[in-house]
Amino acid sequence: MDLSAFTEMEYWTWWLIGLGLVVIEMLVPGVVFLWLGIAAFLVGLVMVFVPDLAVTWQIGMFAALSVVSIVLGRMWLKRNPIETDDATLNRRGEQYVGQAFTLDDAIINGKGKLKVDDTTWRVEGEDLAEGTRVTVTGVDGVILRVRAAD
Repeated sequence: MDLSAFTEMEYWTWWLIGLGLVVIEMLVPGVVFLWLGIAAFLVGLVMVFVPDLAVTWQIGMFAALSVVSIVLGRMWLKRNPIETDDATLNRRGEQYVGQAFTLDDAIINGKGKLKVDDTTWRVEGEDLAEGTRVTVTGVDGVILRVRAAD
């Protein structure tokens, strides 16, 4: 296998790698390839000013910039979360808070079951008879917290 093509990488090579990583970011879930793409673009930018930089230094710089860009990107996303129309989209239980339902099984010793749509949820709350209307007051993982509906 001829590796001589990798001994002389130019700025545009890094920009193509960066573009490829950004395209991959659009195709897969998560936000990782974007930061790697930014690191590749930055290495390409350095190569514009230092065109004779050894490939080992380029790869080392890419690795270091990748780590830095991922850390900075995660910090930025933590401070600036992505806005969404439905904040509870992937937290299904939270969608039910404040809604009223009818108990399928009595709550005995603080535990019972409630069917919502096509899912049976475990519920916790004061002891109540089967068929009682309850309101969801909170969620603890996969357990709905309920109280008797007003």
